[in-house]
Amino acid sequence: MGGVEADTRCHKPRTTNYLYYLLKLVADGYLRRTAITRPILTDDQQDLLDATINEWKDACNISSRIGWDAGETRKTHLQDLAYNEVREETRLGSQHAILATHQAAAALDGVEAIEDLDEHYKTSQPEFTSNTVKYDTRTMTLFDDGSVSLSTVDGRIRCDLNLPDGDDGYQHEYLTDDEWEVTESTLSKRDGEYYLHLGFRKDKPEKQVEQQGDDEDRTVLGVDLGIVNIATTSTAYFASGRELRHQHREFERIRGNLQQTGTQSAHRTIQQMSGRESRYLRDQLHQVANQILEEARTHDCEFIAFENLKHIRERAPPVKEFHQWAHRQVVDLVEYKADAEGISVEFVDPKNTSRRCPECGHTSDGNRVRQAEFECESCGATQNADYVGAKNVGWRYVRRGLQSSRRTGDSQLALKSGTVTPNRGFVPSD
Repeated sequence: MGGVEADTRCHKPRTTNYLYYLLKLVADGYLRRTAITRPILTDDQQDLLDATINEWKDACNISSRIGWDAGETRKTHLQDLAYNEVREETRLGSQHAILATHQAAAALDGVEAIEDLDEHYKTSQPEFTSNTVKYDTRTMTLFDDGSVSLSTVDGRIRCDLNLPDGDDGYQHEYLTDDEWEVTESTLSKRDGEYYLHLGFRKDKPEKQVEQQGDDEDRTVLGVDLGIVNIATTSTAYFASGRELRHQHREFERIRGNLQQTGTQSAHRTIQQMSGRESRYLRDQLHQVANQILEEARTHDCEFIAFENLKHIRERAPPVKEFHQWAHRQVVDLVEYKADAEGISVEFVDPKNTSRRCPECGHTSDGNRVRQAEFECESCGATQNADYVGAKNVGWRYVRRGLQSSRRTGDSQLALKSGTVTPNRGFVPSD
């Protein structure tokens, strides 16, 4: 996926987004992950890789031209059309020549998909300009001693990988676990540095709900997405949004001042700041997603229930766009991580989840005393408003399960100190 994204930069960003969407829909039965590391290279090895990258770009552009002229986007068919010319015009080996034709086919197929989506959207022949080259198991070999062998335009080179000491780095999870097998990977050069994006895959675990029969109890974790707290779970985990909001406002303030300056130096500083902001926000939201998954694991949940984000967009004013974005990121990260755990992510209509009392069921606008406080007008129960929302989101999915004619088990909502079911009420944890 990274190769297509990097190499079709002649198109608008939405091309990449749509390709990513298409790729997400492909259910091939594998979990896929990427581990990024840096090869330790001599000057001679760098020269060989530079030459290989240049030849790779030429090979992809040759294949792109041939496929564009012939209207061909199928990998094997474009390989038949372009392979001989690629071998004649470049110094790439046979397997790299094949990979280049496949890379061009993928880019051309993406262009065709955009044309099918919007007939008025003008597309052009993909041009490969980024300093990358694709590798597979025939052109790259990983060794147990932490080194790698890479094919170049003049034989193979072997070098060490710059890996964290011991087992501290996440890369070791994929390098040492036999369940993960190496797949297509990408070498890239950026700002004079070389990076190896190692691709791995393993069989997807069965969803926990598929392993159970319809007569099994199933446990649901409810998650509320809010402003004061970015995320709150029915097990009383609160992910405060205060620091995120503060940092975002600071970045916006400094960015605005620099934009008023209008100098080239200010523009470069804005670009550097944007990178720092993206890394900071990504790290913080990863931590939130990880904690939500930890709550699900700790309480043996087979489901994580979120409110449908469509409703967030409809009810939130434009000033809350940052929070909408953060919520979308959290949900995407949880879906991605839950897939590896065999946990299902589901969505419910959030209507009245902030106004319904989880104790007696009374629903009223008056129950919401203020942004962070909930007090039921009927039974007098008082709780944190976000916590109420999380319980109601999870409870709505529990109730949905009761409506299934195939279900004979008793679904339950995970709480901090136990579970609650429609039939048995609250059950404390052991």
